[in-house]
Amino acid sequence: MINDLFLKACLRQPTPRTPVWMMRQAGRYLPEYRAVRAKVEFLTLCKTPELAAEVTVQPVDIVGVDAAIIFSDILVVPEAMGMKLLIEEGKGGPSFPSPIRSSEDIAKLDIPDPHDKLIFVMDALRLTRKHLEDRVPLIGFSGSPWTLAAYMVEGHGSRNFRYIKEMIYNCPKQAHDLLRKLAKAVAAHLSAQIQAGAQAVQIFDTWGGILTGDSFQEFSLRYIEQVIAETETKDVPVIVFCKDCGHSL
Repeated sequence: MINDLFLKACLRQPTPRTPVWMMRQAGRYLPEYRAVRAKVEFLTLCKTPELAAEVTVQPVDIVGVDAAIIFSDILVVPEAMGMKLLIEEGKGGPSFPSPIRSSEDIAKLDIPDPHDKLIFVMDALRLTRKHLEDRVPLIGFSGSPWTLAAYMVEGHGSRNFRYIKEMIYNCPKQAHDLLRKLAKAVAAHLSAQIQAGAQAVQIFDTWGGILTGDSFQEFSLRYIEQVIAETETKDVPVIVFCKDCGHSL
């Protein structure tokens, strides 16, 4: 590999400088990305491997970052599990019109075969590796079980997270049933990404910070640990990004 600074840093090996990459690397700041987005809807971009690969590689070519992160979205996993996902431009972000609110809703969720329901992610990874020609490493990712559960139960982004908090405090067994199922789906998704060529994977726990320290241990970290234990990492580094989780470093 021409530039392996990022992987060396992940493995805690000496590097001559700090490697640089940015979350949402293919994002609003790049005119080249906006030109692609102007032609297609967000989910279409995620599900078209050629376009996903193109915008994944853009920051490597234009900015000169030390790693690429595959263009996708964490909510493709709940969608693959059987939930209807809507992303309406300019209307407050993604939403699930029929959120999870009962044990029956949880029982209906599938644990998808990522090589079937999420094959577009694997195809994008393989194509991106080809385009990168080992210039920099390629990162795959998924949402954490807790963060995915928060979106699935709330139905959309939230300020107070009323429904997921009601579930963990009033119906904890229900919450654990959902989180266990999600952990299996996420582990399968990350394993498939690694098989498709991801050289590191990241778990985004965007909403871990809404939990107290004790609740974080029970409802988030426990299932991140399950994901890592069940992911076929093949010595690929795993990064956890947890927003506002200083209480649990």
